[in-house]
Amino acid sequence: MLVDALFSTYIRYRLKRIELYRDFPLESQIKVLKELVHAGQHTNFGKIHGFEHIESIADFQQHVPLQDYDTLEPYIQQAIHGAKDVLWPGYTKWFAKSSGTTGTRIKTLPVTKDSLEHTHYAGGKDLLACYHQNVPHRKLYSKKHLILGGSNSLQNIDQHAIVADLSAIIIDNLPIWTEFRRVPEKQIVLHADWEEKLLLMAEASMNEDVAIIAGVPSWMTTFAKILLKHSGKKTLNEVWPNLELYIHGGMSLAPYQKQLDHLIGNPSMNFVESYNASEGYFGLQDELNSDGLLLLTDAQVYYEFIPMESFKGLESSHVLTLEQVSLHVEYALVISTSAGLWRYIIGDTITFTSLLPYRFKVTGRTAHYINAFGEKAVVMHVEQAISEWSAMQQIEISNYTVAPYFDFEQGIGGHEWAIEIPSEMELNSDAVLQLDTCMRKVNSDYDTKRANNLNMLPLKITVLAPGTFFAWMKKNGKFGGQHKIPRVMNSRTYLDELIQFEA
Repeated sequence: MLVDALFSTYIRYRLKRIELYRDFPLESQIKVLKELVHAGQHTNFGKIHGFEHIESIADFQQHVPLQDYDTLEPYIQQAIHGAKDVLWPGYTKWFAKSSGTTGTRIKTLPVTKDSLEHTHYAGGKDLLACYHQNVPHRKLYSKKHLILGGSNSLQNIDQHAIVADLSAIIIDNLPIWTEFRRVPEKQIVLHADWEEKLLLMAEASMNEDVAIIAGVPSWMTTFAKILLKHSGKKTLNEVWPNLELYIHGGMSLAPYQKQLDHLIGNPSMNFVESYNASEGYFGLQDELNSDGLLLLTDAQVYYEFIPMESFKGLESSHVLTLEQVSLHVEYALVISTSAGLWRYIIGDTITFTSLLPYRFKVTGRTAHYINAFGEKAVVMHVEQAISEWSAMQQIEISNYTVAPYFDFEQGIGGHEWAIEIPSEMELNSDAVLQLDTCMRKVNSDYDTKRANNLNMLPLKITVLAPGTFFAWMKKNGKFGGQHKIPRVMNSRTYLDELIQFEA
């Protein structure tokens, strides 16, 4: 069709840009830093931190301390209430609400016109360009797409700013021509009540010709079940015969893969991962079978990396540039962006799977780990373990979380997993041992500590009824497409609340 032909022409131009920053990432990063510092030198933040004197990476790191939300919040609040040239030139109208992974504190992060166009939208365009190149006979551009974003109406503050989920901001600023390709209508997408929204989206989209779906895997499975119930179909492939692409991110797909395969019902379905957060668009799967995400080095984001072995938050002194990173080392991600986030510790951790091109995996959060017994377990470990274990048990896992337990009589403890398992399933001791074995395979420190039960006891599984996690999230005001349960925590706060709530 004409639409596909026109899009193909545009994509060829886009691919040249991708190839340039993929093949010359270090040069791209130097260019980005110079552009960011030049743009920021007349802002309040830039004047305070001597941006006019910054001529090198070393100058930048010397003049600008590491930042977190607490240190940037006073500037953000000024911008929210109408101050000009605070963190980025001009007025900032849009602010994204972000609580992280079911965090207790809501963060309000700036989203500028520049960051929308050159970071968030640029990343989405680059992802589709790579998909277009990798998949022959694609015809998705003349079809419809459905994005399962957050549930949040646009909130005006002080007549100066609009605060909403990032997905609402992105949708509300899309060019008018995209309205012809997106379902359902904007009014439904921005509907504030999450449960009503899922039902309205299902009803409005089940007779459309959808080719692309996008969203967090846990919520996409929920939406798919609602859609199938109301359409009377058995699979999404029956509802949308031209469905070919699922763009996912926000959490590992692996634990949901089997369930999604069953719900979609199309063995030729393509799954492509992206790393798009409220703070920016940082990575995308540029090859279908790639082991990592391509780092977007020319999207108005400058990256730095703190090795987690020496991570001390704002007091961290060992901060690396992209040129200095190594393979298979876990780093806390630090970003400077055209949204006005300067040397901001985002809270995510990554590890590089290849250098030149720079590809990486998101391994977890700086606050999401268990090291109660020296086992250094992170999100990536538990995701790999439960994915392998659920395949062995031939069950579909909806939600889970892991925290330490302590046995003070023996002076040690271990890991307790709270897992939603279908009500008809029963777990025996062999099944529990198998999960323990899976963890030992993916984490050598865990394996060492578990040897002969000397430093750690065997893990325990607490079975929760289906729907417990979502019910708990709803009760705590965390019900919606951008909220996620922490997979692993060093404290028992979430795990104890979930067990008590379920009981």
